[in-house]
Parts: sequence; structure tokens; C-alpha cells
Amino acid sequence: MRGSLASQYWTLTKPRVVALIVFTAIIGMLLAIGPGDVWPWPRLLAGTFGIWLAAASAAAINHLLDQRIDKVMARTAERPLATGALTPMQVLVFAIVLGVASMSILLLWVDVVCAALTFASLIGYAIVYTGFLKRATPQNIVIGGLAGAAPPLLGWSAVTGMQQAHDWEYALLLVLIIFVWTPPHFWALAIFRRADYARALVPMLPVTHGVTYTRWQILLYTVLLVVVTVLPWAARMSGLFYLGGALVLGAVFLWYAWKLLDPPDEFFAMRTFKYSIVYLMALFAFLLADHWLLPLLQPAAALEFAPAS
Repeated sequence: MRGSLASQYWTLTKPRVVALIVFTAIIGMLLAIGPGDVWPWPRLLAGTFGIWLAAASAAAINHLLDQRIDKVMARTAERPLATGALTPMQVLVFAIVLGVASMSILLLWVDVVCAALTFASLIGYAIVYTGFLKRATPQNIVIGGLAGAAPPLLGWSAVTGMQQAHDWEYALLLVLIIFVWTPPHFWALAIFRRADYARALVPMLPVTHGVTYTRWQILLYTVLLVVVTVLPWAARMSGLFYLGGALVLGAVFLWYAWKLLDPPDEFFAMRTFKYSIVYLMALFAFLLADHWLLPLLQPAAALEFAPAS
């Protein structure tokens, strides 16, 4: 059963994927605000909505360009274009409306820097990755992952306009984390869905180089990810609370990656994929808690342990 027309359009926006994108963008916004700063609510709200619209537009374009692939892959066969619930023209118009609305909001109520970065991210994912890289090379998710890693930068720029050098330094550290996280995250899914990708003639790494090779690549990228997640602490962007959380989360991810070399069953790759989502959300939550919660607790702690006069 296809469901209502509204539900079909909602499906085009890939709500779960876009929710993670918006979450990391919001984290970028909140990290860009200092504990003593005034919250720029108009920019926060407009930035969040504009980035969401841009991500939803890119998702709709992804549906449009992947409609042939979606028809032959089991996990995407029920998408609106694959089932004929929507026409390509309907999807194209929907994507354009969302994209125009996004750029209008960001230009009018945020600034041109955020709008330009968001537009570049939209084009990078929807056109460069989906339209070209996805079909051109087994390193598609590595090269194209830069566009998917951009949301924290977009969120940071929505608050600051990237006017200071440290804005770029800190925001790009967040981008780097997601960039390195993307291959082990997506390749775990690709291992589980490799028959789908082979049927659709998409050169994902498990299809072109085999599952064993892909498992080792996941482990190597996970090791690199653990190293990269230490950088916010090394750059004094965050403190020991974040570092401890990052190392614990990274140790669990490494366990999954190591276990994946000789998994107990075929579904372990999917469990690794699901943990990678929890990992990213928890990692950014630790960053946020380190940035906001600990400074609030420190004055109380200092008062409690102050020497008596």
C-alpha cells in the first residue's frame, strides 16, 4: 500500500538521514556559541530550517538520479519513484522548491557564507556524489563523504559567519571527524547489502574488492577515526570529559570493527552499521556536554571546595 501523497513526498526527504544531518549541524551551532554569549535565536532557527530544507532537497535529487538503482535494490524498491507513486517531474519540482526555499531563508535571515557553504554541500552530495562518484569508483563514499561531513561547518557558519580563524579550525575538526567516520559506517551497510549493489551495478567496495578487503578497510578507518576524535581535545576545543567519552566510544567501535573481521553471523555487519550511528550521536553529545554542562558546574564546584575565610 502506497500511502498518502503527503507521505510519499515526506519519504523523498529521507527523514532519518536528514535528522542526523540536522543534528550534527545543530551541534556545530551550539559549539560555536560560547557559554557567556548571547544566543542569536533568529540565526539559529533560520539556519536550522534552511539547512534542513537543503538536505531534504538533496535527498529528493538523490531519489531522482537513483530511480533506476532503486527499482532493483530490495531496500529501496518501495521508494516513491520506484513504485510509480510520484513522477520524475513531481520530484524535480519538489527538490527545486525546497532548494530555492533553503537558499532564500539562509540569504535573508542568516548570511551569504552559510548559504554558499550549504549550496556547495547540496551540489556535492546530490550531483557530484549521486550523479557521478557513486557509479564511477569504489572509493565513492570516501571522496563524496566530504559533502555529507559538512553539516557541522554549516551550523557553525550560521552562528558566526566564519569571521575568525578559529571558527574554521574548530568547525573543520568536526567535519574531519564525520569524514573519517563515513567509510566504516557506510561500508558496514554495504557488506550487508552487497548483493543489492551488485544487482544495481554500483561499484561499492565489497562488490569490487570483496568482503574481506572491505572488513580490513573498516578496521583501518576506525583506527584512524579514534585518532582523529582526539584532535578536539588536543586543539583545546574540548576537555577531559569529552576525551574520556571519545576513547570509550572509540574502543567499542574498534571492538565491532575487529569482530567484523570474523563475524559471528551475516547480520553483524548491520549491527556494526547501527552502532556507528549511535557512536556519532554520542560522540557529538559528549562534545556538547563538555562545552556547555561542565562550565556550568565548575562555579558550583569551586564554591563548594573554596577554603574558609
